[in-house]
Order: sequence, then structure tokens, then C-alpha cells
Amino acid sequence: MTSPRSDGSASPASDFATSLLAEFVAAGVRHVVLSPGSRSQALALAAAALERQGALSLHVRIDERVGGFTALGLAAETGTPVLVVVTSGTAVANLHPAVLEARHSGAPLVLLTADRPPELRGIGANQTTDQLGVFGSAVVASRDFPAPPDAPPATEVVQWALAEAASGPVQLNLAFREPLSAVVPTPEVAPAPAPAPDDAAPVLLEPASGTVVIAGTGAGPAAEELAHALGAPLLAEVASGARFGPNLVAAYREVLAEFGGEVRRAIVFGHPTLSREVPALLGRADVEVIVVRSPGVDDYNPGHRVARFVDALAYEGEPEPRGWAGRWVAASRALLADDTRAVGADESATNSDFRRAELARVRARVDRRALVQAVWAATWPHDRLVLGASRLIREADRVVPGKKLRVHANRGLAGIDGTIATATGIALASQTDASRPGVTRVLLGDLAALHDVGALLAAPGEKRPRMQVIVGNDRGGTIFDGLEVAATAPAEDFERVLLTPQQVSFAALAEAYGWQYRLVQNRGDLEQALSPTAAPTLIEVPLER
Repeated sequence: MTSPRSDGSASPASDFATSLLAEFVAAGVRHVVLSPGSRSQALALAAAALERQGALSLHVRIDERVGGFTALGLAAETGTPVLVVVTSGTAVANLHPAVLEARHSGAPLVLLTADRPPELRGIGANQTTDQLGVFGSAVVASRDFPAPPDAPPATEVVQWALAEAASGPVQLNLAFREPLSAVVPTPEVAPAPAPAPDDAAPVLLEPASGTVVIAGTGAGPAAEELAHALGAPLLAEVASGARFGPNLVAAYREVLAEFGGEVRRAIVFGHPTLSREVPALLGRADVEVIVVRSPGVDDYNPGHRVARFVDALAYEGEPEPRGWAGRWVAASRALLADDTRAVGADESATNSDFRRAELARVRARVDRRALVQAVWAATWPHDRLVLGASRLIREADRVVPGKKLRVHANRGLAGIDGTIATATGIALASQTDASRPGVTRVLLGDLAALHDVGALLAAPGEKRPRMQVIVGNDRGGTIFDGLEVAATAPAEDFERVLLTPQQVSFAALAEAYGWQYRLVQNRGDLEQALSPTAAPTLIEVPLER
């Protein structure tokens, strides 16, 4: 780090960094995620000074990829822009996976990437590359700003950045000359403005028979509200935020096979990704498809057959006769009831029969279905549930019933990376109110957990969230067992390059990162392990392949 100048004054880098972050705070930004580095030190020290004033929350991560996904989780939970601060060189490139997910899910990340000034670029200087185009189309906008004192006023920079971030991630490439920092001036923060009202008028929907509402990831309660108003079946994925209400068809795959031929109009919220049945329905020539746009997200248009895109919908007519949705709902509930009926629940059974059956259930080995059902049952509206990209999210989508929960999944690109880090950001943002002691549960497979194991590392002195990382460990990528390649590839090659078996000790990982550890041997263990705890806990659930 560069030492303060002998006269005790701040450097142009410190002056600009302090002014810039103070303007972001004045505009309502409350979270900064940073990874340490030399070129970005003025921004880092200004952020630390603002946190001491109580103006923002600072989250330090040594791994930029972890930092990017942590910011993604903060943005997903708060719905507001989050700043990400990194130094130059490969540090910038390490943000790319999180930026891609943010671009495809519309998350408002503001990337402050520190850089060398122009005279140090293109000459082989250390940690210097062409940073401005590194994210390509993954950012909605990117600008290169000259080094202070030649940079534009901080107010102008912030106004541009936040206007662009309304549609997704944006990059501010900030050049800094030495001295990179000195005595950091005391930031002066103006009060945040009140949010502007949303004056967009929704499109009024005409009545039509045979309508269904489909809710994918990010749909939110608006999908359930419209389905209720229309009297339409609601086909809601597990991470939609709309999997509740009297019109919910949780077992929608099977019910579509029975009644899908009667559908004439489908209204889509969010991004459906968890079934083949939904895209097949939307691709039919006899089904009118209307998609409600998600801000900052590419239009969902399977088969390029969408008839209309709208920003919001409303319905003021009479709902369809109850029989239309009622048949779908009854069929779905019957399927789930058959699946979840408890062993020994026969009313004619004696008390001793019931006790033996219950003991057998508690001692039974946990399979994927039992795992997702137990996690769903243990989670309540004040909690958060994050589902990784694995077999488990698809199992949950098939069998869990309706419940009004905050569920998140990185389904913009559906990658396995960054799941724990994203959940950490969600937990930190959701647990700011001490009167609501919720728990954030993360359910993922073993490879997804190992891919993001660095996110288990906590920064000293920072608040540790109430989290349970629940790893369904079948020792490899067994999701490939269900794909066509499993039947055609040589067995040895399939094991090595697709299944990728692993023998990692999750108990040792938990100890290394300072997490509590629970090994689940049966269903009774699982129910106990899912009880809310204050300390971060890693729960390992061995699963059969």
C-alpha cells in the first residue's frame, strides 16, 4: 500500500473514491462487497470509513468469484443495487460467472473495477489488461473513467451507473494514479431520496377459456394473484415465489399430461427452467402465449411463439367457473397425497402399530424425496431457502406442496457455481432485523458445494449469518445418470469425465472453515439437524446413487 503523504492530505484517488461512495450511499446504496487489492485501496478505505459511520454494510471476501455471488444474493434479497469493488487484472475476470448470472436474472450489480491510468496500459505493466471489454454483453453498460482529478463529478458518475443498473449489471472501470491512498477524508453523506412511484399502468386482460398461469423463477406473488383473479390453474415452479394459493397445481407435470390438451392460453411470469412439459405446452400452435416481462431479463420466448409481451397484467372480469381450476388442483393434491401418505397412517391401526410404524419411519434412510420434503417442511416465511442446480431442485419441484416462502435459485443460467455465496448474501440481507430470527437454508449437491467451498470462509469481525448448508452427498454428478449419455458412453469414461466421483470429507471442511457439522444417518437425524441454530452449520446427508 502507498503511505500517506507527509503533509497528511488526501490523494486525488482518495478524494474521488470517498466522494463516489458517499454519492452512492446518498442515492440509497447500502451494501458494498469488496476483495482486497492495491489498485482499489482508495475505494476499500472509503468503504470502511462509511461503514464506521453506519452508512453502509461492508462485506470483505478474498475470492472475487465468491464476492460477486455474495453481491448477487444481496441484490436478489433487497432488490436494490449492490457495489462490487475489485482491483485490476485477473480480479476483474473472476467476477464473470456472477456477472453472467446477474445479467440473465436482472440483478442490479454495480462493478467498480480499479485500473491503471492510460499511460500504464499497453506497455506490459503488472496486473494490467484490457478490462473495459472483459464482460462483453454480460453487462448492460460499461464505461472507462479517467483517473482523478480528471474524472467527472461523482454525482454524474453515480447517476449514470444507477440508471443503467436498473436493467442489470454495469461496469465502472476506474483509473487511479499514485498515490493510491492517503489520509481518507471524512465522507459527507446526504439523506437518501424517497423511491419514485411506479406509474406504469398494467395491461387489462380479456377473458378467455382454457387459461393457465405459469410461474418460473422470479415470478413472485403477482402470478398467484392473477391466477386467483382469473380462476386459472397455477403451474408454479418451486423457486417461483408463487407456489401457494388455492389454484396451485404443484404436480403440474403429471396433470398437464391429463388436462394439458384443453389449454388455449398460457400466461407466463418469470423464467421456467425445471421441466420439459412447460416448453412443450408453450410451443403448441393452438396455445396463445403471453409473457409478463421481468426487468432487465431477456424475454422468455420458447419456440419463438409468444404472441404478446407485457410489463404488467391486470384482470377485472369474472373468474372462470371453479370446475376449470378445480379439476387441476384436485388431481394435483391426489398425486401428492399418494406420495406423502405416512407409513402406518391407517386409522384402523392400533397404537402399538402406529408407534412401530413411526419408529421405522424415523430410522429409515434418507432419500432425495425425503430430504427435499423435510427441508421444505422445516422452512417458514421468516426463513429463506436457496436451491442449488442439482437433482434436488427438480425433486423438490415434483413433490413439495404449496407454501408461501421466499425461495431463491440461480436459474438465470442454472450453473452450479456460487450457490453458497449467493445464499450468504441473501442471509446477510434478510437477517438485519433481529426481531425476525429466520434461518437461511441452502440445499445443494456435493459437487455444487465443493465448487463454492471458498464461500464458507468468514471474514474476521464480520457478522456471521444464521445458515444451514445442506449437502445431499451422492459422491458425484449423478444428475448425468438420467441423461441419454449414461446409456451410450463407455462406463469408465462416463465415471471419469461426467460423474466425476469425489471422496471429500465434509466434516474436515466444516472444521477447517469454523462451521458446525452434522452427519445425517436417518430421517430422525435430519429432522433434528434442521432445527434452527444460530451458528452456521454444514449438514451432510449421504444419498444412494
